[in-house]
Amino acid sequence: MTRIRQSFVWWCANAGGDYTPEQLCKAAKEIGYDAMEMATPENLHFIKDAGLDISLIIGHQSLKDGMNRPENHSRICDELAESIELATEWGVHTLCCFSGDRYDGCSDMQGAEYMAECMAKMAPAAEKAGVMLCPELLNSKVDHGGYQCDRTEWGVHMCKMVNSPAVRVLYDIYHMQIMEGDLIRTIQDNIEWIGHFHTAGNPGRNDMDDDQEIYYPPIARAIAELDFEGYVAHEFKPKGDTIEAMRVAFEMFSVV
Repeated sequence: MTRIRQSFVWWCANAGGDYTPEQLCKAAKEIGYDAMEMATPENLHFIKDAGLDISLIIGHQSLKDGMNRPENHSRICDELAESIELATEWGVHTLCCFSGDRYDGCSDMQGAEYMAECMAKMAPAAEKAGVMLCPELLNSKVDHGGYQCDRTEWGVHMCKMVNSPAVRVLYDIYHMQIMEGDLIRTIQDNIEWIGHFHTAGNPGRNDMDDDQEIYYPPIARAIAELDFEGYVAHEFKPKGDTIEAMRVAFEMFSVV
């Protein structure tokens, strides 16, 4: 069983505006977090100054108009090249990537092939830089209608086509509860193709408390028992005090 490396997502921590970036990063460090993520470039120094790692940044634009369109590949590759340089400069572990939405004339299988082509172009540079490229699994039922990378099987299939150690899915537990359920079994069956996790309560995308349907303690234990070496990042909107919500989430995943 491996200790889970935990991160907190920048936009969630700053959603309430009750704390300065310095206060949030200082609190995260004191709680025991290893990292924060998804900050904009001008805010990265707050994370580093607090002695935290930067676990993830957004790799390219945009979520809806992504890699499943061949005409986007040149633009996205340029954006990813810049993001890899930024990741190298700041020691960022992961770049978040997006399939884009479904569109007429592109089946799910064809979309996976188009995305794999784009990822394969950038995988050697990512490998050389020690950076992970992680397409995020998002739900197309509630939050991101039409999004194509909305099933674990689709994301894993795409990663297998690329066949690079630098390409793994970002398994968002909140989103996959909405689309699939059967969370622990799916994680166990696909852990070698998972590079990063996100958490949140469902419904509502709030705290992982008794008001939502996902029971997170056994999920945390399952991830730890799989000796997962990446990050589990908490991406929920705190209902109350942000720092207290960060503390509760951290303790829930401190299973070792």
